[in-house]
Amino acid sequence: MASPRTVTIVALSVALGLFFVFMGTIKLTPRLSKDAYSEMKRAYKSYVRALPLLKKMGINSILLRKSIGALEVACGIVMTLVPGRPKDVANFFLLLLVLAVLFFHQLVGDPLKRYAHALVFGILLTCRLLIARKPEDRSSEKKPLPENAEEQPSLYEKAPQGKVKVS
Repeated sequence: MASPRTVTIVALSVALGLFFVFMGTIKLTPRLSKDAYSEMKRAYKSYVRALPLLKKMGINSILLRKSIGALEVACGIVMTLVPGRPKDVANFFLLLLVLAVLFFHQLVGDPLKRYAHALVFGILLTCRLLIARKPEDRSSEKKPLPENAEEQPSLYEKAPQGKVKVS
């Protein structure tokens, strides 16, 4: 049976991957939701207006929106379908994207309700990455002893039983 850690990582990977595929697709095409697509277009225009450095670099709102959307779709697919280390790389890129989006929301002065989802998914991405990068805990498994060695009692077995006097 799979460990709870593995189940958690898989569940977070699939859920986060599907979410970012969905959100990236909304940024790329109006087929899923015309209202959400037009809202994304409006939002990215305000981001580029608020950050003139992007204009100087030749990045317009369409390029910014489509590149972020394409990266979200690509990383979402990796998070959902690809096993192993690429999931962690995709997780890291998505975390950077979420931080950039939070920066953009703060830059234009959006209220919290406009970017609360980005905060929540940023926290989920961070948790998934921390759980995935933490080494597996193997302390519960007994290591085989050499043939001539005696098994030592644990500290709990050595501890005196009875009442403890506290003054």
